[in-house]
Amino acid sequence: MKPHMRFILIGFTQDLGVRVFAFEGIGEDQIRTEFLVKADLALTRRYGIRLQELPLMCRGLLERRNEGEEERMLAFTEDEMCLYARQRAAARDAAVQKRKAGRPPGVDIGAAWRGHQT
Repeated sequence: MKPHMRFILIGFTQDLGVRVFAFEGIGEDQIRTEFLVKADLALTRRYGIRLQELPLMCRGLLERRNEGEEERMLAFTEDEMCLYARQRAAARDAAVQKRKAGRPPGVDIGAAWRGHQT
């Protein structure tokens, strides 16, 4: 079983269209290690990813990395952004389908509260 590390966002900077998120990784031994994750803002616009989503996306990238990796600076690649955008679109479509399936077509919508009309 690999050791678990928690990641806490400690801030970000922006440099020429790239937002760099700084995280502090805290291992089970309580040792703190700084990690940086770059995200290209042009790619976020291309894939319709909101800036508010980036910190969680970057933390997810850190959580998915192999524990033994020594790399402390990562980049959120175009492939990962494309995959994220497709997964988000699929979830949105599934939610729409669920809403449609749960709503039976009604001829007398509102009849229950209006009472019987003669």
